[in-house]
Amino acid sequence: MELQPPFRKIIHVDMDAFYASVAELDNPELRGKAIAVGGGGDRGVVSAASYEARKFGVKSAMSNVLAKKKCPHLIFVDSNFARYKEISAKVREIFFEYTDLVEPLSLDEAYLDVTENKKGNPSANDIAREIRKKIYDETGLRASAGISINKFIAKVASDINKPNGQKTVHPEEVLQFLEDLPVNKFYGVGKVTAAKMYNLGVFVGNDLKKKTLEELVKLFGKSGTHYYNIVRGIHNSPVKPNRIRKSVAAERTFMENISSEIFMIEKLDKIADELERRMIKSDTKGKTITLKIKYSDFTQQTRSKTKTNFMQTKKEFFPLVKELLFQDKIPNSVRLLGLSFGNLNTEIKEPVWVQLQFEF
Repeated sequence: MELQPPFRKIIHVDMDAFYASVAELDNPELRGKAIAVGGGGDRGVVSAASYEARKFGVKSAMSNVLAKKKCPHLIFVDSNFARYKEISAKVREIFFEYTDLVEPLSLDEAYLDVTENKKGNPSANDIAREIRKKIYDETGLRASAGISINKFIAKVASDINKPNGQKTVHPEEVLQFLEDLPVNKFYGVGKVTAAKMYNLGVFVGNDLKKKTLEELVKLFGKSGTHYYNIVRGIHNSPVKPNRIRKSVAAERTFMENISSEIFMIEKLDKIADELERRMIKSDTKGKTITLKIKYSDFTQQTRSKTKTNFMQTKKEFFPLVKELLFQDKIPNSVRLLGLSFGNLNTEIKEPVWVQLQFEF
């Protein structure tokens, strides 16, 4: 089955190692060195890493202790969100020179719909190249881009020629591109889900395409429908310039149900690290913290607490998480825990749940 026109022209622009690159920009002595952004204390977590650090296996959400073990010469630098926000605003001004259909995902990445654009340029590939050059000329920072007919493929494509590159997947190439794509490269497929697919003999998109919709739904629930569609090039979500984020969250499904509240605190501690990272990356603060609990019988419960002041860091909100967990007796073993922030200080309003791992 061939995809039928008309096709949209979607660009996903992703700044290369944004936080670390800003640190290098402001302190040229750091250029070419292994850098981790975030507090350097033993209990801290890496917010971002330079490409030099990534070569040693250092990555975001990793504990500082582990990062230092992997890369003994790692240099920790403090976050500077006022500076990130300043540069992000400059980059978005460049986007708006080409189209008003800009959907920011965070400070360092965005989707652009350039099907019809302010420059009257029919080539999305040329537009992406122009944008990347202009970003470098005006900020001194590099960006990569993916270009294709929908947001999903553009997002996947932007990672292929990183750093400082771009990849265009033309309409006639889409189906073959998806069939050849390793499933772990599909945006939204984490390590555990990929491992489950490998166990099912699904290694690339073509293997996934052989599964029926019924099989995929049975195996992966609602995500099964998503996988069925995307491997066929079907992803109709438009670029939403006025997307409003109502919550930022992180959750984790466990391989085995847990009953001990001590274990739950340990799991929530890790989830809180990820939630803090997402809050900081999106430059978001919230007043309401919610604990989500899904029990082994698949019943679900949420417990919330609202403060008068905005919160962003784990140090601010984790004591409330503990209060919520111990607020009532846990009546059953637990298969999923999640944390989310609501009542945000931002005008961006659509829920954003971040699945850390999907363990089956």
